[in-house]
Amino acid sequence: MAKTVVIDPVSRIEGHAKISIFLDDAGQVSDAHFHVTEFRGFEKFCEGRPMWEMAGITARICGICPVSHVMASAKTGDKIQAVKIPPAGEKLRRLMNLGQIIQSHALSFFHLSSPDFLLGWDSDPATRNVFGLMSADPDLARSGIRLRQFGQKTIELLGASKIHPAWAVPGGVREPLTEEGRAWLRNRLPESRQTIATALDLFKRLLDQFATEVNVFGNFPSLFMGLVSPTGEWEHYGGHLRFCDSEGNIIADGLSEDNYQDFIGEAVEPWSYLKFPYYKPLGYPAGIYRVGPLARLNVCDRMGVEAADRELREYRDRIGGRVANSSFLYHYARLVEILAALELMEQLIDDPDILSHRTRASAGINQLEGVGVSEAPRGTLFHHYQVTEQGLIKKVNLIIATGQNNLPMNRTVAQIARHYIKGPEIPEGMLNRVEAGIRAFDPCLSCSTHAIGQMPMQVELIAADGRVLDRRCRD
Repeated sequence: MAKTVVIDPVSRIEGHAKISIFLDDAGQVSDAHFHVTEFRGFEKFCEGRPMWEMAGITARICGICPVSHVMASAKTGDKIQAVKIPPAGEKLRRLMNLGQIIQSHALSFFHLSSPDFLLGWDSDPATRNVFGLMSADPDLARSGIRLRQFGQKTIELLGASKIHPAWAVPGGVREPLTEEGRAWLRNRLPESRQTIATALDLFKRLLDQFATEVNVFGNFPSLFMGLVSPTGEWEHYGGHLRFCDSEGNIIADGLSEDNYQDFIGEAVEPWSYLKFPYYKPLGYPAGIYRVGPLARLNVCDRMGVEAADRELREYRDRIGGRVANSSFLYHYARLVEILAALELMEQLIDDPDILSHRTRASAGINQLEGVGVSEAPRGTLFHHYQVTEQGLIKKVNLIIATGQNNLPMNRTVAQIARHYIKGPEIPEGMLNRVEAGIRAFDPCLSCSTHAIGQMPMQVELIAADGRVLDRRCRD
């Protein structure tokens, strides 16, 4: 007989998910599906809109990472207008994107994931959240909140809004940073650097306690993809695409987003609205690859800034090589990326171009198709538009970071379930561990599926004959 157990509070993931765990005839876990069941349809209803509106429209896909869509959309517009944006425009875009990485990674680490690390996987779910963290470690919680505020304020100072800034546009950006804004950022950078140093020290001390999680939470070979600079340094805005394998071998380099359809395919499954991108030369599903902080640290040769380079060397010493295959280490990689973002901001703050008013190149429609790429906090983001001679959108394709992590998230859930499920019942602590495996990827389901609303997570345990043996959900 099926049964339902309601668990409170709401799961700490963004969006609506359902998990089905399948058992074979012997009662062992044979597979797991991470279902995403909503659809918003941005790719369809953008058709007919002017290309110049796309940055503002697609920013509304998500309230957590709107800047990522603004950047990718504006870069697509650059291609369609066939313009080279002024140096000030690119540096200002980079500054805002760094603020976006900081605020999003701070949200993921301090608000969504650290309650597991600090309060325990099996602690009371009523207090296993940011409010419980405030009680247990108020200084850490406050520092995390202020670090996220720093990233959000960076976005606001540039774009006049913390969320959905209509600022980056085809050809550049609308306005430069003000002298007052630069002074505010300069004054707050030391505190932010101290916060990330504290967080890194804390996580590295805790890491030895998480040997099981490192081994079980999505620890498998796959490909990794991300942007790197022409000299192989960590990138978040420009550069070219690189793939490496699970042993650190570079299998494709110097790839252009313009040709993404040559190396990225998009599969679909009947049980999810979320697409399943894969590396075309290996086919589906063998071409599984990961994107995001873990992938970016795996594909780059160095961070390109002093303190983050030291942390990358220590990170690689701890994992025993160039490449980390455990998805649990996404958390560690996020902290290294925050440090790199802060260092790069320190460099940009003193660049005179960020106060320049030569921020935008103007042009009409010079190409009927364009592809823009940028690194969102969760991974590589592609916008692909086809337009008419008048600049009206004919077709849109969005390849979102969380979608590219879809195959790895499914494999992670299956790996965790195989480790913890030993019979027809779902142990109490397993549900949070499955969630934590997904949280390691910091999925943005509204982005990846164009879904709307805040809905519960559901886990089902399904026998080989299709019977639902157990069901648990978070309302």
